Amino acid sequence: MRGNCSTLVSMNCGTATGTDTTGRNFLMTSQPTIRALYSQVGVTAQALDHPEWTRADPIQIKRKWSGANAPDWRHSEARIIWTDESLLVRFLCRQEEPLTVNPNPQLDKKTIRLWDWDVCEIFIAPDPQTPKRYFEFEASPQGEWVDLAISFEPAGRVTDFEFHSGMTTATLLVEQQLSIAMQIPWSVVLPRPQEGDVWRVNLFRCVGTGDDRYLAWQPTYAPEPNFHVPEVFGRLEFI
Repeated sequence: MRGNCSTLVSMNCGTATGTDTTGRNFLMTSQPTIRALYSQVGVTAQALDHPEWTRADPIQIKRKWSGANAPDWRHSEARIIWTDESLLVRFLCRQEEPLTVNPNPQLDKKTIRLWDWDVCEIFIAPDPQTPKRYFEFEASPQGEWVDLAISFEPAGRVTDFEFHSGMTTATLLVEQQLSIAMQIPWSVVLPRPQEGDVWRVNLFRCVGTGDDRYLAWQPTYAPEPNFHVPEVFGRLEFI
């Protein structure tokens, strides 16, 4: 999801107070930890119902980007697994409203501005000391995808639209449950972690229309919809 505002943030061990470029204040929570489960089983994104997913910690996405509670019928749950080959994330989403999707989906290349439609997203910063350099991965209910490399420079946020991760996706809609999975192979820029390593992470869902469509695991508390606030990213511990 593309945010238009930039943020300046001051962190402490409990809560954090930040301001956007207009000087408006907003509060942010400290970073909780997601435990990413190592699996020796060859799980892939296509294995949406594999028993290994039940071993991973559930991550609840129940709030809007602003911190306000989202309606129950938009709640989602994510789980993260890592293997010798890749990082996998699966979202289970309540889907009690019509899908908002691209009328002309493309599956052979990344879809820029995919965030304008229904998507699930994960932002990952492999170096916890530099969370302002991270990667954005999105998948839609139709299996479309986009992968981007993000960095914050003195002049502002810089997006590498040519970044290529080799990610794959899988989706399934059964009645009122939408499943979306992403598989991201390890690479030079996303190196395979060691047990005990800690990265930074946040997870999101965009569903429906209007400002209320932006849901976050860790709300950004920005004055307008904006997921690009790495200061609030949680911790991703590989176990």
